[in-house]
Amino acid sequence: MTVILLRHGVSTSNTAHTLAGRSAGVELTDRGTEQAEAVAERLAELRIEHIVGSPLLRCQRTVAPLARKLGLEPEYDDRLIEVDYGDWTGKALADLLTEPLWKVVQRHASGAVFPGGEGLAQVQARAVSAIREHDRVFTQQHGRDALWVACTHGDVIKSVLADALGIHLDGFQRIVVEPASISVVRYTPTAPYVWRLNDTGTDLSALTPPDPPRAEADSRTDASADSGDSADAEPVDTSGPVPGGEVGGSANADNGNAERRDSL
Repeated sequence: MTVILLRHGVSTSNTAHTLAGRSAGVELTDRGTEQAEAVAERLAELRIEHIVGSPLLRCQRTVAPLARKLGLEPEYDDRLIEVDYGDWTGKALADLLTEPLWKVVQRHASGAVFPGGEGLAQVQARAVSAIREHDRVFTQQHGRDALWVACTHGDVIKSVLADALGIHLDGFQRIVVEPASISVVRYTPTAPYVWRLNDTGTDLSALTPPDPPRAEADSRTDASADSGDSADAEPVDTSGPVPGGEVGGSANADNGNAERRDSL
């Protein structure tokens, strides 16, 4: 099965540069709503068969246009909810940069536990468990390769991608996940494979399961096209993410361009 990991669009907390966490009522901005519509246009042509998401409002708003286009009823899973940042919830990111724990989050994420909240290792465990469980259920249900969408939050997606890439959680801050971006993981019996990462606009046609092989020459061509290489994908900015509503957050919420805000 193949899961499209979709981060919610730009939220009011992103533009306010605060740590939304699980705060109620955090809406999409006008830009975030535009992103949700654009994502729906991009994904609606694919054979998506399930939508699962975080129950928080900003994720519900993000998947709503896609669900309407596909005629699907989203399923919400508490295991995909935003990180419980505890006492940090609602605080300005600029203020949190001075906290000693901030450096732990950036350099030793597996050991970071938010005061009054949860640890990032717990986040990864619950999120990966949710993704893999849904994937198993859908595989059994369909008996074939199929596409499904999981809409959640930046730090949650990064933790799932770290697992799929086989890297330690302490390296998850090296992954950038912008608002309304998609990252794609194909789970197989032997290993997961990352097909897209922080994709905000490239051609997605390669995600459609391939047709049966034709002639030998055509099969070689198909294999190359379906190999998961993404030479035409937009380059990922690896200079370092801006905190944009998550502690590892990823973008200037006003324009989606990554820039450095801290010196870590």
